[in-house]
Amino acid sequence: MLEKLSMAAALVALGAGAAIAHTTLEAQEAPVGASHKAVFRVPHGCDGKPTNVVRVQIPEGVIAVKPMPKSGWSLEKVTGAHAKAYDYHGTPTKEGVKEVLWKGGNLADDEYDEFVVRVYLTPDLPVGKMLYFPIVQECPAGAVERWIEIPAEAQSSDDLEFPAPGLKLLEKAGGH
Repeated sequence: MLEKLSMAAALVALGAGAAIAHTTLEAQEAPVGASHKAVFRVPHGCDGKPTNVVRVQIPEGVIAVKPMPKSGWSLEKVTGAHAKAYDYHGTPTKEGVKEVLWKGGNLADDEYDEFVVRVYLTPDLPVGKMLYFPIVQECPAGAVERWIEIPAEAQSSDDLEFPAPGLKLLEKAGGH
């Protein structure tokens, strides 16, 4: 009996370690039609090498992107056209940030850090669905971790080896 309990505890610990190895969002749900502070948690470097670049792709329907600078990292925003014009507090918004890069830092493989952006989740995003933010970690000597896999319709992120962090879209609560 004790042996079975020990084995079960070991399996739970292994599962927790695997889940923690993924790049994730701190808050995993947010209402549409509102601003949201997205905190991306990066738990390690690349196979013993430090992370020097973190790239976050901004999905369609996410606008007014404002990344938080990080000490020791330079910040780059790649802009482009949106698929359509979005209303942002009465102002039509046709282009904006499509990707955010933090570069030149040094996140050791045995360290953890957070990368933050403030965004607006447009009201036309589908309530009840998941919105994915593909992330790429770049490390020295061409090492890379690509958290870019998006589950198919009947699939779970748990089924993927390198899942993109996901945000469940909720209906906007009343008020401002």
